[in-house]
Amino acid sequence: MKRVLVTGAEGFVGGRLVPRLVARGAAVIACHAPGTAIASDGDTGARAPVEHIALDIRDRDAVDRVFRATAPDAVVHLAGLSDVMASWRRIDDYYRVNVEGSEHVVSVARALSETCRLVVASSAEVYGPVPEAELPVRETRGLEPGSPYAVTKAAAERLSLPLGAIVVRSFNLIGPGQGANFALPSFATQLAAIEAGREEAVLHVGNLTPQRDFVHVDDGADAYALLVDRGEPGSVYNVARGEAIELEAALRRLIRLSGLEVEIRQDPDRMRPADVPVMCGDASRLRALGWRPKRGFDQALEAIWENARRRLGARVF
Repeated sequence: MKRVLVTGAEGFVGGRLVPRLVARGAAVIACHAPGTAIASDGDTGARAPVEHIALDIRDRDAVDRVFRATAPDAVVHLAGLSDVMASWRRIDDYYRVNVEGSEHVVSVARALSETCRLVVASSAEVYGPVPEAELPVRETRGLEPGSPYAVTKAAAERLSLPLGAIVVRSFNLIGPGQGANFALPSFATQLAAIEAGREEAVLHVGNLTPQRDFVHVDDGADAYALLVDRGEPGSVYNVARGEAIELEAALRRLIRLSGLEVEIRQDPDRMRPADVPVMCGDASRLRALGWRPKRGFDQALEAIWENARRRLGARVF
């Protein structure tokens, strides 16, 4: 039985990837940040064998101890800081986790085994602004990261690819369970509070002009599970639908879904220092392995909305 170690197993993608790996017959070592509350296997849908281990990837010695004790056949490195806005305020933290932490994971894994498969989470943010005529963007395009977050992801790629890692550049993964610091969950959380009568009917937003390639998180988890088995070492794969939706259009679809009448008010504190105007990816390399997105954008919006209402304790009709 293949042993797969997953860092960030408690996260947005990790919580969905673990049961998929188990379903494929893997024994999973689910590593999570120390102090993180871990859902039971019944909550995640995972079945034994799943071994939960607390691991701070900033501590190289701890990474070495865990990897030696578990001897994984494959490592999926998902752990990291991912809030682009926060990265401007916490540059040092993002460097320690996303760059140094990634270096610890991939270098220790490779030092212990020349055959261990490495799958490393990156982001489409590393591409930076791409001319519209060159969209959807392919993996061969050069990188122009425009935020501290994107710079740390690009650096992690440079550390990982020479060691034979499979790098996954996800575009905007969305779905229930994503943190409210991200745009669509933030909108849904505010709408749920308005519906419940806890807030005035004003929706506070940042820049709504960017266009993004939204992928349901479950489709993203499917891609990771596939790449563990079939990805080509030393290669990069986009996870994308190949179509861009403007954030304002996405917001208005969410408002229609809620059935509420609200005022949309721009909040300067929610504006990023820089925003890539359009992000849209070509996932032909991943599709050639058999991956297809199975879930639509509206399906993701509905799940985000209902999840926000449940979290707030609002009545779901």
